[in-house]
Amino acid sequence: MKQALFIVDVQPSFPIPIEILHGIQALSAILPSVATVERHDESVTPFERQLGWKPGKADESLIPTGRVFIKHGYLPPPAAIEYLRSLQTDRILVCGTQTDTCVLAAGFALFDAGLHPTLLKWLTVGSSLDRSGNLGARLWEHHFGSTLEHPNRLNIPEFTKSLQSKS
Repeated sequence: MKQALFIVDVQPSFPIPIEILHGIQALSAILPSVATVERHDESVTPFERQLGWKPGKADESLIPTGRVFIKHGYLPPPAAIEYLRSLQTDRILVCGTQTDTCVLAAGFALFDAGLHPTLLKWLTVGSSLDRSGNLGARLWEHHFGSTLEHPNRLNIPEFTKSLQSKS
């Protein structure tokens, strides 16, 4: 099965547990990987005016990937979706921060593009509303059906070995 990893907003503006960061780094070293980074531009998305919060203007991805797409708002940019489509995968594995907002928004965009999104629940963290990510994962499962709860469900021997060697 041909897969790619889509990493949503793993950047300094969003705190992420170190074990999730390390898990994403390990998987991104094995699979074709694409990341988004949320940047603040109030003229595009009024985060500060409407929510009293804003991401950094110059945040970079904390995960090295083949491509990084800058976004302003919840949805991934159309160029990211087109790039993922060009990879001709069987499914897109999705992880990152803000499971109940930006990760879920990515799921809708990927689903609508016919790209078979699958949430990697153990590699996501929710917003301040639900840091566990359970709310976002439940919504994801309801709308798209495909979630994986544990790394062994990936069936990627290199990834499983890398996890075992760190134990």
